[in-house]
Amino acid sequence: MNFDNFLQSLSKIKNIELPAVASHFKMVPPPRRAALMQQNEAIKNAKQAGVLALFYPDNSNETKFVLILRKTYKGVHSAQVAFPGGKLEAGDASLKAAALRETFEEVGVKVEDIEVIKRLSQVFIPPSNFNVQPYLGITKIKPEFVKQENEVEDLIEVNIDDFLNDAVLISKKVNTSYGVEIEVPAFALNGHVVWGATAMMLSEIKDLLKQFV
Repeated sequence: MNFDNFLQSLSKIKNIELPAVASHFKMVPPPRRAALMQQNEAIKNAKQAGVLALFYPDNSNETKFVLILRKTYKGVHSAQVAFPGGKLEAGDASLKAAALRETFEEVGVKVEDIEVIKRLSQVFIPPSNFNVQPYLGITKIKPEFVKQENEVEDLIEVNIDDFLNDAVLISKKVNTSYGVEIEVPAFALNGHVVWGATAMMLSEIKDLLKQFV
């Protein structure tokens, strides 16, 4: 999709209601849905984080967004695909500020080059006890990405037309942080399997965009 056309469509979603749980549940295994509806107490004591879904034009003015592949480490999100972002720090004025700061640190896009279009629905991640606030943003120039070498293994630039194609929706067996293997709904993007919290956020973005593009 041409980025100029994307911007015209994007302007329409600023004030519409978020699909939230209706979108999130599409990417949650049925056994986990009941637990998600009963996590309000856990969320009250959760750590806070902000992430950014950043859309931009490539050299052909086609619309893309960026994901990151995290390094392999001893942690629950090792080697997983995620949005740029991270935890709220003492110096951050807001979760949006945290998302923008972490985006600069992880992929090198300057805060002043980013326009945040919409705050999306929060997603709670029980294994790491984080309540994550996603934002949808744009930069109108092609970014010169600089990945954070100690945390980011690779950058994944996804074409929006591929993302909106329902053929990328798959089901995959994965090893979870609970030590069990389960079948989960996922996105197959650029050779990577995206599941869990990131897939839930992507599902909401997809449902929003499909109303207008």
